[in-house]
Amino acid sequence: MRFACDTGGTFTDLLVEAGDDLRMYKAHTVPGDPAKGVLDALSLAAADRGLDLSALLARGDTFVHGTTHAINAIITGRTARTAFLTTEGHPDTLVLREGGRTGPFDHSVEYPEPYIPRALTFEIVERVDPSGRVTRALDEASALAAIAHLRAQKVEAVAVCLLWSIVNPAHEIRIGELLAQHLPDVPFSLSHALNPTIREYRRASATAIDASLKPLMTRYLGGIEARMREAGFTGRVLVLTSQGGTMEAADLARAPIHAINSGPSMAPIAGKYFAGLEGAQANGEMRDIIVADTGGTTYDVSLVRGGLIPTSRETWIGTPYRGHMTGFPSVDVKSVGAGGGSIAWVDAGGVLHVGPQSAGSVPGPVCYGKGGTEPTVTDACVALGYIDPDYFLGGSIALDREAARKAIETRIGDRLGLDIERAAASILELVTENMVQAIADITVNQGIDAAESVLIGGGGAAGLNSVWIGRRLGCREVNFPEVGAALSAGGALLSDLTAEFRAAFVATSDRFEFGAANAVLASLTAQCAAYAADAGKGALATEISFAFEARYPSQVWDLEVPLPRDRIEPSDLVTMVAAFHAEHRRVFAIDDPDSGIELTGLIARIRCRLRESGLSRLAAGEKPSGSARRRRAYFAGHGWADTVVHRISELTPGLAQAGPALIESPFTTIVVDPAARFRVTASGGVVVTP
Repeated sequence: MRFACDTGGTFTDLLVEAGDDLRMYKAHTVPGDPAKGVLDALSLAAADRGLDLSALLARGDTFVHGTTHAINAIITGRTARTAFLTTEGHPDTLVLREGGRTGPFDHSVEYPEPYIPRALTFEIVERVDPSGRVTRALDEASALAAIAHLRAQKVEAVAVCLLWSIVNPAHEIRIGELLAQHLPDVPFSLSHALNPTIREYRRASATAIDASLKPLMTRYLGGIEARMREAGFTGRVLVLTSQGGTMEAADLARAPIHAINSGPSMAPIAGKYFAGLEGAQANGEMRDIIVADTGGTTYDVSLVRGGLIPTSRETWIGTPYRGHMTGFPSVDVKSVGAGGGSIAWVDAGGVLHVGPQSAGSVPGPVCYGKGGTEPTVTDACVALGYIDPDYFLGGSIALDREAARKAIETRIGDRLGLDIERAAASILELVTENMVQAIADITVNQGIDAAESVLIGGGGAAGLNSVWIGRRLGCREVNFPEVGAALSAGGALLSDLTAEFRAAFVATSDRFEFGAANAVLASLTAQCAAYAADAGKGALATEISFAFEARYPSQVWDLEVPLPRDRIEPSDLVTMVAAFHAEHRRVFAIDDPDSGIELTGLIARIRCRLRESGLSRLAAGEKPSGSARRRRAYFAGHGWADTVVHRISELTPGLAQAGPALIESPFTTIVVDPAARFRVTASGGVVVTP
C-alpha cells in the first residue's frame, strides 16, 4: 500500500493505492501543525476501510509527501538565524548579487536586503585561485574568532561559501570540521558540496537558503516521520523535490533547499501522464500541454513541451532580482495568488480585485462558518449555485450559502452597485482573467500558441472556471483527469527516486582536456552508483543521464545540454558543440555556429523507478442513484438555469452531453456552461469542449 500526500495552503490531499484500488481524500491543512493535516487525511482513509489509523498505516510500505513548509518559511521569515562565512574581502556577495534590475533606470527602487544580513556575515582569512592553488593559507585563528562570534550571536545555522572552493574545497572542509567541533549543535552547509557552480552569488545564495532551512525542516520532517511511526507506519518515507522526483526524508533534511517547490513540481508530471492517456498527439508527436493546478491559495501553471518537462535555472523566491535565487534547477512552475480561497475586495477607487490574499484554511471562506468575513472565489461559486452547500467534501462540511451571499452583497455588490449574482459572477470573471494572464505569460514568452495546446485542469478548484479559461485561450479541449482534484498527489505516486550530482569543470572546445573531463564524469558516475546501491536499493530499474553546462566565450549565461554517455572522446566534441548551438538557437532564437564553446560544469542524474505502471482508476464511491439531480445555477449572459447535476462516480465512459451541467464529486465541481459540451473518457476523466 502506497500513500501520496500533498500539503497545500488550504487542503491536504491524499491518494491511497493498494494494488488496483486507488482512493482520494482531502482534509483541512493545519497551518500551525501541518503533520496533523496529514494524519487527519490518513484517518479519513482508515475510516473509509473500517480500520483504525494504526491498522491502515501498518499496511503501508511507502509514504510520499509534498510540502510547502520550506517555501512558506522563507516567505514569512520563519527560517533559522543564520550566519554567512566567506573569503576575506568578499562580504557583499549576497548584497550585490548578479547586478540585475527589473527597471534598470528606476533609481527610486531601494536595493534589496541580503538573505543573511551583513551583521551576521564574517570574513575568513584564506584564498584559493581559479586553478585551485592556495595563495593564502587558511588562518584558523580567524575562523575560530568567527565561530566565537557565532556562539555569542546565538546563531542557529551557518552557511560557508569560500572563493573557488569548487576547485579546491580543503578550506571549506576544514571550517566544517571546526564548526562541528566548536558548535556541535548548529547545522551548517558547505557550498562546494551543496552547489558546485562557478557562479558565486548562486552558490552563496543556495548555501545560505539551505542552511537557514535545516533546523526547521529537520524538525518538520523528523516530526512528521516520528508521528507516522508512532501511529503505526513502518515503511519508507519519501519527500517530493523541486526537480520533479523524490528523496529519502533523511537525505532531504540534509539538503532542504530541494524541497522549496516540493508540491507544485508534481503537477506537470501528472499532467503529462493524463494527457498521454487521452491521446494528446499531433502528427505523431506529443502536443504542448498546459498544466494548471488550482488550489485554495495559489494557481500554479506549468508547461510540458514535446513530452519534456522543462526546468528553470532562474528560480527566484519572490520577484526576480529583488527576491532570492535558489541556485538550483527546478521544474518551471509559475504561481500567482489566485485560488478558491482568494479574497475579493474593492479598493478606495471602486475597483474590484481578487487576491493575492487568501482566506486559507483558517478562517477560510465565509461559507465555511469558521469566522471568515471577506468573500472569496469559493463563496462566489456557492452563491452562483455551482457548489452544493450540502455536498462539500462529500457532505462532511455544511456550507452557509446565505452567509456567502450576504458577504458578497455587503462587501462587493453594494460598493459596486451590482446585485448579488452579478457581483459573484464578476469575482469569478476577474479571477479567471488573472489565471488566463498567468498562462499567457508562460506560453507567449516561449513562443507557444495556447490554442494549439492541451489544457489540463487540476486541483480542487480547477473545475469552477477552467472551461472559461480554455475558451479565453482558444483551447479546443479542457481535460479534467479523474484524480485531478489531487493532481500533485497523483504526480507523487508516479514519481521516481532521483538525485543529481554536479561538478565544476571549465574547458574550451579548442583546448579540451579529455582526461580531466572523463575523470570528473567517472567520479559523478561513482556517486550515482553509490546512491543506487543505498537509497535506490530495490528499485525496479535505474537510469543515469549526463549533461554539460556551456556558453559562448565571454557570454554571461550558460545552458545545459544533454551528454549522450559517461565519457567524452575527441570524436564526441563536434557533436557536443553542434548540440550546444542547437540548444542556444532553441532558447534564444539565435546561435553562432562559427564560435567555439566554453564548458562550465558536468552533471549526472540518477533516476530509480519505483513502480511498474501508471495509476489505476479510482475506486467506485457512491452507488448510482438512478435519477438525475438538478439545481439552479447562474451563468453570466444567461441568467439562472435549471441545470443537470452529475456525480462523477456515476458517469459511464463514452457519455457525451451539452451544457449546462454541473459534474461533482466530494472533492471538486466541474462547471460546464450552456455554450460548452463534455464527454467522459475511458480513463474516467472529463473532457470539455469550451
